[in-house]
Parts: sequence; C-alpha cells; structure tokens
Amino acid sequence: MHSWPSPQIPALPGRGLPVRVHDSTTGELVLAAPGDRAAMYVCGITPYDATHIGHAATYVAFDLLVRAWRDAGQEVVLASNVTDVDDPLLERATATGEDWRELAVRQTALFAEDMTALGVVPPDVFMGAVESVPAVVEAVEKLVAQGAAYRVPVEPGAGGDNPLLGDVYADLSADPDFGEVARFSRDEMVRLFAERGGDPEREGKKDPLDPLLWRRERPGEPSWDGGSLGSGRPGWHVECAVIARDALGLPFDVQGGGADLLFPHHEMSTSHDRLLGDGKGAATHVHAGLVAYEGEKMSKSRGNLVFVSELRADGVEPMAVRLALLAHHYRGEWEWTEADLTAGARRLDTWRDAVSGNGGPDAAPTLDAVRAALADDLDAPAALAAVDAWARLSLEPGRDTSADTEGAPGIISRAINALLGVRL
Repeated sequence: MHSWPSPQIPALPGRGLPVRVHDSTTGELVLAAPGDRAAMYVCGITPYDATHIGHAATYVAFDLLVRAWRDAGQEVVLASNVTDVDDPLLERATATGEDWRELAVRQTALFAEDMTALGVVPPDVFMGAVESVPAVVEAVEKLVAQGAAYRVPVEPGAGGDNPLLGDVYADLSADPDFGEVARFSRDEMVRLFAERGGDPEREGKKDPLDPLLWRRERPGEPSWDGGSLGSGRPGWHVECAVIARDALGLPFDVQGGGADLLFPHHEMSTSHDRLLGDGKGAATHVHAGLVAYEGEKMSKSRGNLVFVSELRADGVEPMAVRLALLAHHYRGEWEWTEADLTAGARRLDTWRDAVSGNGGPDAAPTLDAVRAALADDLDAPAALAAVDAWARLSLEPGRDTSADTEGAPGIISRAINALLGVRL
C-alpha cells in the first residue's frame, strides 16, 4: 500500500532535546526512545468515515513525536496500518450497497489526502490488513504450534471447504504478562472487551478474554487461503502485531493510538508480539485523548463527526485546522467547536504577519522554548504560547527594533514548519 507524499522539513540550527512521553501503563514520563533509532507503530484507520477530527488529532499528535525525534538527531522508523477488511467496514459496505474493496480504497485515498493537507509525515511502512494476510497466517500457525492458540468450532455453513478446522483464538494463559499494559481489573477488561469488538460470550473459548486470531470463511464474506488454518481472514489485534513486528522488529519503542485502543487492542497486540518475539513487544504505550462534539465523544456509531475533507472543501485552510488541534494537549479530552477553528485561523494569520519581515526579536530563546515544550510530553500548547509571545513582540507597535536580529523571522518560520508541522 502506497503512503502519501512526505512534507519537506527544513533544517534548524542546533539540535532538539530527548523526548519524554507519558507511559499509559505506569502513568509516568519516560524517555520515548533511548537509542539513536526511534521506532514507533501508530494504529491506523478502518477505512470508512475518514478522516474525522478525532482521527486527525491523534495523527497530528504522533507527528509531533516523529518531528521531535528527528530534530533530536534520531533515526526514525514509523509504521502504520489500514484495517481494510473488518466487520465494521463490511457492514458499512452492505448498508450502502458499495463493494467493500471500493469503499476501502476510496476512504484510504481520502485519508491520505487529509494527512497530506495537514502536513503529517507519512509512515515508512504503510500496510493494509489484506496485504498482511500471508504474514498473519504464518504467525498464527506459529502460535498454534506453540500451544498458544486453539480452535473453536464454527456454526453450520461456516468454514468453507473444511469447516472442521474452526476459528482460531489466542490462549491468553500462554502469556503470563497479559494485562500488564492497561493494568485493568478482570471485570473491567471483560466489560471493555465486549464494548470494543470482542466476543466474551463466544461458546467454546477457554477464557472470555481470548481474542480471535483467524476468522474462518463465512458465506458472503471475503476470505483468503490460510494454509493449515483454513480459508478465512485475520483478527484485528494480530494484524497490528504482525505488521509492527515485521516493520520495526521486536522490541520497538512506542505503540501509539487513541485512548480507546489501550484495551483491548494494545493489550492484545502486545501479548501477541510477546509470544511471537520471545517476550518482547512495545516498550512504551502512548495514547491520545478522545475528542467530543456536540456533547458526546466523536464516534462513527453516533454519527457526530466533523470531517477534515469537508472543512477543506468549505475553504478552511488545513494549517488552521492543524493549529486548532495543537492548541489542545494530546492527552486531554476536549470538545471540538467552531471557536477552535476561528482561533486556529487567527493564530495562523498572526504568525504569518510576524514572520513577514527580514529582522525581528532574537529567535534563539523561542526555538529553545518550542524544543523544550515538545520534549516535555509533546506539550504543543506551551510551544504555541512560545511562538505567540515572539509574534506579539515582533508586531508590537512602535517597539524598539535596534536590537533585532536579521533572519530571525526565517528561523521562526522554519521552526514552526519543522517542529510543529505548520507551513506559513
């Protein structure tokens, strides 16, 4: 699967700081990537109803981490997926009468257009679930051979030419560290598993929390050759586990996504990677807060979505959208309003005015402040405030310009672009 074009990131004087992020497991700030190489997996979209502001907030947040790592001189390897075959996608295609493949392609292309417009650095590896099938089959076969997976009988009519093989589930008892990512109680895990795509009531499972690895063929559903597993398609969690393993190696530094992915998705995919990688998975889990709209969490099921593509179609500058998102700390829960967009557009105009001259206030303290803010758990609001302060001083009527630095506006403009992803 092709990614989108990479934005040009200008060079800056000096070097950024080591970045610390909030580890969702411990609740503590930790070094995001301690070595010269920084590897991150960010869970991608299921391609329908893309790209809403909640999606955009998450991907812009992790884009800041990529940019801060690069500024600190680290080699960055980023991977992401597209779940281009899954129950919600198939259900939407059936409801609208559109072929599921065409829906997935169209929505993935729209997502790529939105990411390009928002200046998000593309992943080095961008893979769809369909592309990952051969690797998933190999991984699930390995788990079966290890005794870490088992088969559950399917209902009459399911299973294609060999219905006796059954669906394949992970046996979580094979992973003594299961639960160590989210650290929720068992009751909370069962509740969230049921709410977020799991099947705790499935008959034949050894444990209600055991997740699906390979879903056998069902009438009217797409399926692929699963070798010894039988025809079928991948489970959601193992898809991400395998793509991350193959793209980044195990262990890798950061697994990221929205806060609702902490459990079950990141718990399950990390468990799979531990069993596939000799006890190794993501070192740190980082999660972006969820965005509300009209008093409710923005979600596909509620239909209360604000789409980046529609804002663009209405003539809204994508950089104003990005600034509206950056005005909120990535971990916070917040509600999108028109005031966010108005403030973003106003800030964009002010910054453009401030960098339009040849000289201005010394840029070095502002560059240092922006770098320090991003190194401190990607504190974008603090970074914006630092640029705001420079812009106010630059635009102050009648100020003394005798101490201005030639080229300072250019440095500020490049810093805003390179570190915050905002093109002026």
